[in-house]
Amino acid sequence: MSESDSSRPRVMVDGKFFRRGAEKFYAKGLAYGPFAPNADGEPFAAPEQTGRDFALVRELGANLLRVYHVPPRWLLDLAAQHGLLLLVDIPWDKHRCFLDSAPLRAAAKDQVRQAVKSCAQHPAVFAFSVANEIPPDIVRWSGERAVAEFLDELVLEAKRVDPGCLCTFTNFPPTEFLRPQSLDFLCFNVYLHQPQPFRNYLARLQMMADAKPLLLGEFGIDSLREGEARKCEILRWQIEHSFRGGLAGTVVFSFTDDWFKEGQQVEDWQMGITTAARQPKESFRVVQEMFHAAPHFPLARHPKVSVVVASYNADRTLGTCLDSLEQLNYPDYEVILVDDGSTDTTAQIASHHPSVRFIQHDRNRGLSVARNTGIAVAEGEIVAFTDADCRADEDWLYYLVGDLITSDCAAIGGPNLLPPEDSAVAAAVMVSPGGPAHVMLDDRRAEHIPGCNMAFYKWALALVGGFDPIFRKAGDDVDICWRLQQAGIVIGFNPAAFVWHFRRSTVGAYLKQQRGYGEAEALLVRKHPEYFNAFGDSIWRGRIYTPARFGVRLGRPVIYRGVFGSGLFQTLYASEPALTLMLFTTLEYHVLVTLPLWVLSAAFPHLLLLAATSLLCSVGFCVAAGAQAALPPARRRWWSRPLVALLFFLQPIVRGWQRYQGRLQLRSPKPQPPESLESLALRDNPESLREVRYWAEPPVERVEFVTRIIAELDRLGWSNRADIGWSEFDVETYGNRWTSVQIVTAAEDHAPGQRMLRCRLRGRWSLPAKVVFWSLLALETLVLGLLGNWWVGLGLLVLTVPALVWWLTHQQRALQSLLVVMLDELAKELKLIKIPSELTAKRAAQPLPPVVRVPEDSPFKAPQPPAREPAEDSPSQPAPRP
Repeated sequence: MSESDSSRPRVMVDGKFFRRGAEKFYAKGLAYGPFAPNADGEPFAAPEQTGRDFALVRELGANLLRVYHVPPRWLLDLAAQHGLLLLVDIPWDKHRCFLDSAPLRAAAKDQVRQAVKSCAQHPAVFAFSVANEIPPDIVRWSGERAVAEFLDELVLEAKRVDPGCLCTFTNFPPTEFLRPQSLDFLCFNVYLHQPQPFRNYLARLQMMADAKPLLLGEFGIDSLREGEARKCEILRWQIEHSFRGGLAGTVVFSFTDDWFKEGQQVEDWQMGITTAARQPKESFRVVQEMFHAAPHFPLARHPKVSVVVASYNADRTLGTCLDSLEQLNYPDYEVILVDDGSTDTTAQIASHHPSVRFIQHDRNRGLSVARNTGIAVAEGEIVAFTDADCRADEDWLYYLVGDLITSDCAAIGGPNLLPPEDSAVAAAVMVSPGGPAHVMLDDRRAEHIPGCNMAFYKWALALVGGFDPIFRKAGDDVDICWRLQQAGIVIGFNPAAFVWHFRRSTVGAYLKQQRGYGEAEALLVRKHPEYFNAFGDSIWRGRIYTPARFGVRLGRPVIYRGVFGSGLFQTLYASEPALTLMLFTTLEYHVLVTLPLWVLSAAFPHLLLLAATSLLCSVGFCVAAGAQAALPPARRRWWSRPLVALLFFLQPIVRGWQRYQGRLQLRSPKPQPPESLESLALRDNPESLREVRYWAEPPVERVEFVTRIIAELDRLGWSNRADIGWSEFDVETYGNRWTSVQIVTAAEDHAPGQRMLRCRLRGRWSLPAKVVFWSLLALETLVLGLLGNWWVGLGLLVLTVPALVWWLTHQQRALQSLLVVMLDELAKELKLIKIPSELTAKRAAQPLPPVVRVPEDSPFKAPQPPAREPAEDSPSQPAPRP
């Protein structure tokens, strides 16, 4: 082994990929062996044959070999001389119920230690696989959690010998549910011979890998059964799909048909790309072609991309961000830096990057305006966004654009990972609630992509009018994702298109960020109330992917194993975190439960124990969340978990307070038309205004009627929101800050050509109305307890609470009367006939008093004035009497 070989840096994990020194390392591998024992009894070919094999492997374009036994020193040296790395499988007795036997467990750990020690940090070692394909029935026998924990113990043994080595466990679909926590990367053997299932499963594995690299540990085809032509076809698209899918590497099984297993030569399999005599097959040339093209297979086209960075006082990380954007592996892009009125050294940093288009705002206008400024000057067909506190991976645009141009998506995003150089506090912030996260509907489609990593076709942004300027600090990404989906646009996701995202490095900065998120949520609730529950918490249809573990996991996961544990694809269905327990940390719980209990305990001492229990429930949940946090081992400190628990306690309070503060601001709604005589008459009429009905001949379509209602509300300038598919009403309108009315329609078909349109007007209290009501009730309950006089307290309740309810009901009825008048006018335009209510019909059915008619010749008949011709300049209508 030469000195240059020994001095080469080791391969390290770098986000979703590997890096060797300054360059990325993409594994292009072959399975090598096992072979019949050589003259020294080693499960490898003779050194001379191995040297010839390695030369052929290098001719192929491969850079990695996977070996299934611990290699002797001479083989390691030979691999280093040929510039090859080895993925070393460590064999041990995994086909027995090893967890039932202390000697078997000890032997497995000893074999791992000896294997890592024998390789002695050799530069030819890529990584160690501490196990390969543990049989599913053995796992079911011992329990998946116990097996995963034992695999973690094996990794720990390897790291004790060589702390810098990479470790994995080579899994396969029958034990897909095994999830050891300490692996450096995921490695899977996958044998699927149809393109779509293969791509689908790789997408699934990428989501399982999360922030770790994914390596395809084995895939291949038998020439004997499938035929060499079919083998070439399958290997071609398997290698291409793997690298296009963002995998960190692949290992083709295998180099040669020479295969020795279980003490005998295997004769009825031909999985190799060379014959047993090492003659290259046709598949050898195919793999050679694909390995030379990998990892960056050419895209069908390269649309120009405009990368927009909106920055406000972010000089601490801006230079790093711009440096990374100047090194992207994409042929046609521009970088646009929008300085949103910064007062730091942003302009000086921009001057050191002449290739960056620099635009300055005269003052701070907010995040959305800054992004819209970038869109307005963008020359690209695609507009991508990242933040000034991010550092983009060099292949970021390659993976974003690659998926965008080959799918039905018009928007796409990727993950944001914690930089390896970030602080221990930042690592604790990362696993705390409230950080940027993606929400996935399935393995490829997203419901939400974070603003620090997203790209759109420019036409899609124009379709929805760009970013809404009301979002100054945050929430713009959530808003635009929802509006795009409402417009029928699909949002994609590529796990390989990642950026490094620096987290807040102090508790104060983190809480300030959460206050900004709370302000944004208040705006989002106003604009998209259908996506929020009654407390203002967002409701997602998809699964949230974030390092922070929302809730506490109480139940065990469920695994589909197939009949008698024989399923080829055994899937884990993880138990959802107990989100209901998160109620103990919400601002609402503290204000409505814990605080009243502590206050009332001053007057009622027997409530003190209940108040203490309520507070302990909140604290206990936060402690459990901190204990379950998945902190990066390299940045784990003794105070990390207590800090995470503290942030779990503080974050909902700070963010919730800011959200309510924004929602409770008494902003005047859009002006509504003044009450008319008709609406006043309806308001004061005793009959119900909850429903109006109209007769349509010929029939009018209900959806058309609703559309006309919304158009009329918009014309009148009333605040309203229409159903987008998830609401139990057609449209909700807001008359004043205290009430709203939801309109629900239904169409009844009667005789042919006859239809009744029914409109239900459901009154609702607004959030300020609810807060006023419950605050009054709580205050008077407290006064009742402090006075100690039940009769006085009850009298106060009886006088004030019903009065408030009456007033709110009066406001609600006023809005309903205005809506009924508007609906009646619209019905006239559509030539609909209003059906009177039951009360009106009863009144109409009452007999009228008799009418006395006066004969024409009666002397009691009042004389009529003579008719006069109007003067030419007189008005057409007679003047009113004085």
